[in-house]
Amino acid sequence: MTDEPVRYGVEGGVATITLDRPESKNRLDAAGMAALADHLASAAADGAVRVVVLTGTGSTFCAGADLSAAASGDTEGFAGSGPDALVRVLTAMLEHPKPIVARVQGHVAGGGNGLVAACDIAIASSDARFAFSEVRVGVAPAVISVVCLQVMHRRDAQELLLTGERVDAERVLRAGLITAVAAPEELDAMVASYVRSLMAGGPHALAGTKDLLRRVPDLAQSEAFELTARVSAGFFASAEAREGMTAFLEKRPPAWLPGE
Repeated sequence: MTDEPVRYGVEGGVATITLDRPESKNRLDAAGMAALADHLASAAADGAVRVVVLTGTGSTFCAGADLSAAASGDTEGFAGSGPDALVRVLTAMLEHPKPIVARVQGHVAGGGNGLVAACDIAIASSDARFAFSEVRVGVAPAVISVVCLQVMHRRDAQELLLTGERVDAERVLRAGLITAVAAPEELDAMVASYVRSLMAGGPHALAGTKDLLRRVPDLAQSEAFELTARVSAGFFASAEAREGMTAFLEKRPPAWLPGE
């Protein structure tokens, strides 16, 4: 435990961002969202960082908005600038050049679902429970709907966002919110396996693929082919691709250079 609401560390090319307010169920307040945005920016700018892991401490991954601040009308809470702060965090995650893996070690409610949805890969412990609890306290899951509806199946989203029911990890797996479910004792091993797979890819190739995943679905077919042909040609001519293809032909691991 430290006094920091969000901790940051880098080891072996992996930046780990940890929500660390277990006493408040890692709720999102102004200080926490500012720290989260700062750490995401640090990971993006650090060429030694290849993958980002987002996790939490305690029995809750993130319980969403700090309701005490919101109920009091605090201008830095969700009755004031809080939604804009959450937009900045989610945008930074969606546009991040490094793959982000959610290690969901505990329960998720409200805005915490948005953090999960904005990650590229999300693995949840089988004992975690999820709730889109906004309607139960008289608000709408407005900001997080932007990221959640990008990954969730329509009928599942209608059920879970409208009812606010608390469900298990297998239910949100079927809904498309998360990638995989692991037994609690196997969570770290599964996260490490995904991290290894991601680090096997070229840094620029991963960033480019993230960009394609974000942009292509919104383009008309002709625009999509125009963009992707240009992107493909650029990658095939890159030094990273030359190293990757040479390594493949020589049957050796590629010696990737750090990302920019």
